[in-house]
Amino acid sequence: MQINVDIEEDELDGDYASVPGLRISCPRCGHEVEVFGTDERSAKRGAVMLRDECPRGENNFYVVECDYGDSALN
Repeated sequence: MQINVDIEEDELDGDYASVPGLRISCPRCGHEVEVFGTDERSAKRGAVMLRDECPRGENNFYVVECDYGDSALN
């Protein structure tokens, strides 16, 4: 199933200080992952993590859009 992810920029806790990052969530189940960085590669990494960590065991096709380009991930 193709799903557009929800992306939110936030300050994440790093080892020594706060670090800019993204919170990427699945609008279907609400599962959320955090990734460091705020560029398109970080958004793609988050989408891959969502797929790997799906609590329902689904094999979704997550799409990253908006300010992070029109990239599709599988």
